[in-house]
Amino acid sequence: MSHLPSIRKTTDHHHPHARRGLAQRIFARFFAGATATNDDRYPEFYEAAVSEYKRWLFSDLTGTIAEIGAGTGANFAYYPAGIHWIGIEPNVFMHDHLLRVAEKHHIQGEIRAGIAEQLELDDSSVDAVISTLVLCSVDHQAAALSEILRVLKPGGQFLFMEHVAAPQGTGLRTVQKVIKPVWRMVADGCNTDRDTASAVQAAGFSHVEIKAFRAPLAIVSPHIAGKATK
Repeated sequence: MSHLPSIRKTTDHHHPHARRGLAQRIFARFFAGATATNDDRYPEFYEAAVSEYKRWLFSDLTGTIAEIGAGTGANFAYYPAGIHWIGIEPNVFMHDHLLRVAEKHHIQGEIRAGIAEQLELDDSSVDAVISTLVLCSVDHQAAALSEILRVLKPGGQFLFMEHVAAPQGTGLRTVQKVIKPVWRMVADGCNTDRDTASAVQAAGFSHVEIKAFRAPLAIVSPHIAGKATK
């Protein structure tokens, strides 16, 4: 009997929202190298700091899940069995790595090229949207949050973990602002100083729960994890 793949790509490198430049190629190669030991995790020192928050976010997932900026598949190990996963990843150089890791974890679903600001999903069509270390790099954060609300079913949840700006007036906030232009260039558009918590709270969700914590990432150590309900 032939083996049927559990995961598939449904868009190609020529999709209008596919990102396939030199910066994306370098970024994908760096992250694939950073996860080479376990093939599906961020470096161990970082994963240890965030694992309890990922378990809090993802342990009760059911139904159809859209993950924006799926990256290297670093969340797959935390997903329960039985979900249908739709991965939205604009960097096409990440796709083959994602396919391999998805197969390892028996993820059922598909990978698509696309951007958070224009999700190619029907209104009220998914049970949860997931974003980890993604809202720092979208071009238009408010537009992305509006799209997330649009595609969520009533009562559906946006589950997120993001690095955020340090408090105003701190030395770290100053460093974040100074280094941001260079950081954006080498980290595929990532912004060091976004107030993502305020953006989520202002987006129109019926309920938002946010936990703040520190991760061992120096300049981008302030983090939040949260659940926002439509």
